Amino acid sequence: MTIEIKRVTICKKTFKRRDIYEYRYDGCTRHRKGTVAGILKEELNIPHISTGEIFRKNIKEKTELGKIATQYADEGKLVPDEITNKMVKNRLNEEDCKNGFILDGYPRNLAQAEELDNILSEKNEKLNLVVYLTTPTEEIVERVMARRECPKCKKVYNMILNKPKNGEICDDCGVQLITRADDTEEKLKTRLNIFFTQTQPVMDFYKTKGIVREEEVSVAINRLGTDAAKDIVSYLKNK
Repeated sequence: MTIEIKRVTICKKTFKRRDIYEYRYDGCTRHRKGTVAGILKEELNIPHISTGEIFRKNIKEKTELGKIATQYADEGKLVPDEITNKMVKNRLNEEDCKNGFILDGYPRNLAQAEELDNILSEKNEKLNLVVYLTTPTEEIVERVMARRECPKCKKVYNMILNKPKNGEICDDCGVQLITRADDTEEKLKTRLNIFFTQTQPVMDFYKTKGIVREEEVSVAINRLGTDAAKDIVSYLKNK
């Protein structure tokens, strides 16, 4: 069984005679999204922005939005789309995004996808490509079970694909690695179900625009994230 687990949304506009691309990168767990995003970031010289990063920054700086998000988190509730949308909009208006960006983890649902369109429309921009990556279910499960994290620097390792140099000790901190509490097969299945429930309407939304491109990432066919990223970069540069 092959499942769809990742999408990258690309916007393009003309600004001062330059082509400007915005990439929206999101999806389910464990198919080397960091690898793909990292290559796109370096090759296209644009920032990689995750919703997790946006939340942490707002919470750390104690912005008004960050305080609201903290309150919801402390109560064990999901942060409303309205707050997430505002955080994303503020981030996209920062100077380093003027030539494009990679969005990781947004939009997660149809309402957010529609709001992203509104945000970009205000900037006279629109999406022109969505790259949707797929990976076999069994590979996702294997990678999740092999994931380890440094409790100090938060660096993530994979005991199959990206091992630390010394056992399960962080290369940078020398600290014993840990397994995330939510990295269990049961919780993974829950995350996958939530992902597909939220993602299918988003993909249908983009497919009606005729901007979806699918890419497969799988060890079974010897095609990893680096291969997909290089093909995406080549496609964009020749588009």
